[in-house]
Amino acid sequence: MELLTLYPEIKPYHEFQLKVTGLHTLWIEECGNPHGIPVVFLHGGPGAACEPFQRRFFDPEKYRIILFDQRGCGRSTPHAELTENTTEKLVTDIETIREYLKIEKWLVFGGSWGSTLALAYAEAYVECVTGLILRGVFLCRPRDIQWFYQDGASYIFPDLWQDYLSVIAEDERNDLVTAYYKRLTSNNRDLQLKAARAWSIWEGSTSNLIAKTNVLNHFADEHIALSLARIECHFFVNNSFLRENQLLEDAHILQNIPGVIVHGRYDVICPVEQAFALHQVWQSAELIVTSRSGHSATEEQNVDALVRATQKFAKLLS
Repeated sequence: MELLTLYPEIKPYHEFQLKVTGLHTLWIEECGNPHGIPVVFLHGGPGAACEPFQRRFFDPEKYRIILFDQRGCGRSTPHAELTENTTEKLVTDIETIREYLKIEKWLVFGGSWGSTLALAYAEAYVECVTGLILRGVFLCRPRDIQWFYQDGASYIFPDLWQDYLSVIAEDERNDLVTAYYKRLTSNNRDLQLKAARAWSIWEGSTSNLIAKTNVLNHFADEHIALSLARIECHFFVNNSFLRENQLLEDAHILQNIPGVIVHGRYDVICPVEQAFALHQVWQSAELIVTSRSGHSATEEQNVDALVRATQKFAKLLS
C-alpha cells in the first residue's frame, strides 16, 4: 500500500495572542475550514513549539485546525519562562482556548509530550473531547525520564551520549537531570546556552531512525534549545507535576472516547512499551506500531498512520 503524505502547505486564516495570566501570553493560530471539525494540536517538549508542517496532518477542507505555542515556547511570551509553568496550568490553558473560541467539543492530537498533555487534558475534561490521536506516547513516569536522561538510551547511542555528558562534571553524573537543571537556571547566560544546546541536540539526534541534518539544525537553534531544555528539565525535576503513574491510573476515564495510538517500533526517546502500557488500560483505542520508525512525527510511516487517523476521524465526526 502506498504511504500517505502530508496535505499541501497552508497558511493560518487567524493568528492572535491570548493572555492567560498576568505573566503568560499564548500564540494561537487557526487553519483550514472555520466551519470544519475542530481539532487542537499539542506540540512536544515540554518546551518545543508549533511548526508549519504540523498543520498538514489534517484535511484543510474538513478540519478547523487550532495550534498554539505552550507557555514559554515559540512565539508565546515570556520565552523559556518557568514561573507558573506546570502540567495543570497547561491543561487549563487548553480549556481556556476552547472556551475562548466557543468550541463545544474537539478532537485532540498530541505527540510525545503532546500525548502526555492530551491524556492529562482528556482525563480532566473528558466531556469536551470527541477523540484522541496520540503519537510517540510519553507517560512521564520516573522510569521514562530515567531511561532517556540517565541510563538506557545511552547504551544505544554511546557516542552521542558523550556529548550530552560533556557539560556535566563527573561527580554530578549520578543525577543528570538535577545537574542540568542547576546549569539551565544559572545566571551565567553562556553556561545556560551550552547546557541547553547539549540537552536539545541529544534529543534531536535520537529522534529519527536515521538522523536528519535539518532536524539536528532545528534542535541546535539557540531560541529552540533554550526553551526546550529549560522547560523540559523544569518539568522533569518536578516529576512532570503528575502523580506517579497518573495517566495510566486515570485512563479508565477514556473508555468511551475513540482513540488512535501511533508509535514507532524503534522509538528510543519514548520506547514503545509506553504505548503498550496505555493500550492495556485503554483497549478501545486502536494501537498502530510502525515497523521502521523512530520517535519523530516526520518518519514516513508515522506520517502515513497519522494522516490515516485524521481521515478516520473526519468520517467518524462529520
